[in-house]
Amino acid sequence: MTTTTDTGRKQIPAESATSGNLAEDLAWTSLKEAVGEFRRFQIQDGSIPEKSNHRRASELTSVITRAIADLAPRFEHDRDYLELLVTDFERWSAEGFGVPDFHDSLVAFRPELHRVNGLRHLVVFPMYTQNGSSDRLVEAVLIEVIWPDFVAELEAGEYSNKMFVPIRFLDFTEGYDTNAAVLFPETVAVRETPKFTWGAIFADREAARFRRVVKAASEITGLELPADAIELLEDQHLAEETFVMWDLIHDRTHMRGDLPFDPFMIKQRMPYFLYSLEELRCDLTAFAESVKLENARETDPVTRKHAKLVQYTVLFDRIFRFALTGSRTRNYDGLGGQLLFAWLHQRRVLHWTDTTLSLDWEEVPAVVNALGDEISDLYWRSIDRPKVAHWLAAYDLVSGTLAPHPASKWATRDLPLDGTPRELTDLVMDDEFPLSMFYEALSRKMKDVIESTSGITATTA
Repeated sequence: MTTTTDTGRKQIPAESATSGNLAEDLAWTSLKEAVGEFRRFQIQDGSIPEKSNHRRASELTSVITRAIADLAPRFEHDRDYLELLVTDFERWSAEGFGVPDFHDSLVAFRPELHRVNGLRHLVVFPMYTQNGSSDRLVEAVLIEVIWPDFVAELEAGEYSNKMFVPIRFLDFTEGYDTNAAVLFPETVAVRETPKFTWGAIFADREAARFRRVVKAASEITGLELPADAIELLEDQHLAEETFVMWDLIHDRTHMRGDLPFDPFMIKQRMPYFLYSLEELRCDLTAFAESVKLENARETDPVTRKHAKLVQYTVLFDRIFRFALTGSRTRNYDGLGGQLLFAWLHQRRVLHWTDTTLSLDWEEVPAVVNALGDEISDLYWRSIDRPKVAHWLAAYDLVSGTLAPHPASKWATRDLPLDGTPRELTDLVMDDEFPLSMFYEALSRKMKDVIESTSGITATTA
């Protein structure tokens, strides 16, 4: 039996690529254990400067490379990558464990060419994990692609996103026993930056923590959920596929639309509320497109169902989990959740009455889309404005709904407007838009639930 990739480039043996319990394979457990010990010798840049540790590190490298070779026949679609991975490990060891360079194996790893539902990959790199660790330590991850038919059809049509790879965990090393939910090539230690061709998102972790947090939040606030939203919270598989659809549209939006001249994907220092608006813009685009798909006569029943569920995931993940997750230091995702909640409340479609939360469900789509339109208009006007004027307009958009900190210099325009953008950025408070009284109270009741989602997967939800 063979499976053809969506590119038609290779025939993948389904029995080796999608079957069997790899997490219990002796080669995998040996590799995972060796990586766990190896990490203890590394410092932040990934090197092992202490020469007394080199002998043991070399022994562990041999264990790791043997395990990769033993597992390789299970991943024929990754043959070139796994061969170069062994070479990169062996060269690193032979050269004395300096700053690691896994450029060659990274370039050879092309999961976007094999988007087949259930297809598995072995990923081993010195890397940092976003929302996990900033240290470039060796990580080993067993992953499985999530690629349902309806998503494949969306991607093949109006929602093309060739770099997008949705995945789930099978097993992982320490760096992913955290809040990390992405696998990005730019996190890998390399000698030079290659052209990136893929980005992977763990939809199982996103779905599992969504289900746990929203169940708790709806119980605490007394929110009565529609039947299809309840089904979403009860079904991990359904939630995973819904998140894949959301992520497909969100991810492609970062480089589409009437953007400011410098794309937000380019690293640059700016007030954190601008990042908040960008992430929220992408989420609200996914929301708006899902409303469109739900209402389109030609949409098939499976896609229509998921389109409705995407609207719930964007809404609830933003207002319940995003708003309360992480510190209050330049928390741009948290700010986006706060803004969406306040926008809905001030337009009287979200109510907190008699200590109970409720929503006017039929009116929610139009009001959410109106916020998306406000952000899109801000972006459209940006190319006619100087950078600082754009920043001020963005601040006005947020502060028109959310109350700034009483000590804010931005709120009173006590700013050196003839100075540099860096000076203005430095004057943004770490918590420029503090939590409202509602969120302060909710945070105390939700704190333990949100913290419990660190390291969560489909099997531990």
